Amino acid sequence: MHITKQTIIGELVAREYRTASVFKENGIDFCCNGNRTIQEACNQKQIESDGLIAHLESLKDQDSGSSVNYNSWPLDLLADYIEKIHHRYVQKSIQEISTFLEKIVSVHGKAHPELSTIAQLFADSAGELTAHMKKEELILFPYIRQLEQAKHSATKLQAAFGSVQHPIRMMMHEHDTEGERFRKINALTGSYHAPLDACNTYKVTYSLLKEFEDDLHLHIHLENNILFPKSIGLEESLQST
Repeated sequence: MHITKQTIIGELVAREYRTASVFKENGIDFCCNGNRTIQEACNQKQIESDGLIAHLESLKDQDSGSSVNYNSWPLDLLADYIEKIHHRYVQKSIQEISTFLEKIVSVHGKAHPELSTIAQLFADSAGELTAHMKKEELILFPYIRQLEQAKHSATKLQAAFGSVQHPIRMMMHEHDTEGERFRKINALTGSYHAPLDACNTYKVTYSLLKEFEDDLHLHIHLENNILFPKSIGLEESLQST
């Protein structure tokens, strides 16, 4: 793993997911804005790039046995994994978190008016993510699976939407929207630190929101930095044969 100031963040995290923790620790978005260089991100955050790179390089000496190499997976397997693990997680968590938010707004809303805004932001995210995932499951992912199959049979494909780049562009735009929405939730919750007067339900709700955001970061990373660029590359290679 050779890392320079010009290394693209998303490409690095795609090769070695353990680096995501370093970027997250420094407040650097590796999923929605993973197309920046390390230097560009450090400039925006006013972070010393040499120190960050040294921290990233230090991961070489750590045991990587537990790190999952998503980058090596075939595209159909990765699409299946995203759908069965991340999409199902989102579907399951939306109702649970929404119920908890409703409770703490009713009990703590007067003392903490930001809770109403957080609840509305999450409701907006829940609706948008539900529609977003359905489009992936019904349109984009089936075509990506066809691309993977075509690779082995050297078959040319022609999608109804022209090129896989068209739905991918839309999905990435929607990822940006959700990333921004959760940046607002993160800020309003003080990075999910419950106030001193918080009851257990309040604390659990913040913990669940943090877990949801962490899962969303990995979810978007797998698509933006691995599944989508590889799908574009595979489609282009099939069309050129």
